[in-house]
Amino acid sequence: MVPKRRLSYLASAAVVGCMAGAIGCGGSPSGPSGSGSLRVMLKDSPFHDASAVLVTFNEVSVHQDTDADFTPLKFAADATSRTCDLLRLQKDNAQDVLGIGTLDAGHYTQVRLAVAEAKLYLGAPSTGDACGPGLIPPAGTPNSLTIPSGEVKLNREFDVPEGGTTLMSLDFDGDHSIIQTGNGSYMMKPVIAVVSVSSH
Repeated sequence: MVPKRRLSYLASAAVVGCMAGAIGCGGSPSGPSGSGSLRVMLKDSPFHDASAVLVTFNEVSVHQDTDADFTPLKFAADATSRTCDLLRLQKDNAQDVLGIGTLDAGHYTQVRLAVAEAKLYLGAPSTGDACGPGLIPPAGTPNSLTIPSGEVKLNREFDVPEGGTTLMSLDFDGDHSIIQTGNGSYMMKPVIAVVSVSSH
């Protein structure tokens, strides 16, 4: 039996920036009185054992300390999910706005992400955009990553100021997220961390 081994790549800290496309640069989104906005950014670093790692998120939501429920953020163009090639986010020196929304101003205690699907390619790289509908997967058959639990809760407190924008940067740690099992298949247990939060 082949011993388990971790696929080696290091995830780097996310860099806050603006995404070209459906969500652009500019001032804070307008919202009702007593509200502010939140942008959750995602970036990653090279994965030397693969040509592409496509991850599909189907939910990004946050929890306010005064509310029992999570409030969902929106994906670009009101899509129901968002797929990113984690390698392209690094190679193109880019970052992606994973979720954005207008929220009640106040104190928040948790972020929740749901990963619906993940695929690993060992041949050619993807083309087109790094994320979203313009992303063109590589040719060939991917290795599907089994996801025992695709829900990740990030216990990080932050504030959304009234009339302001809070930027949150995430680090997707692939070195601890993706492993090769004894039978040669792959598994993903998403390990994602909040590396910075800033408000203006």
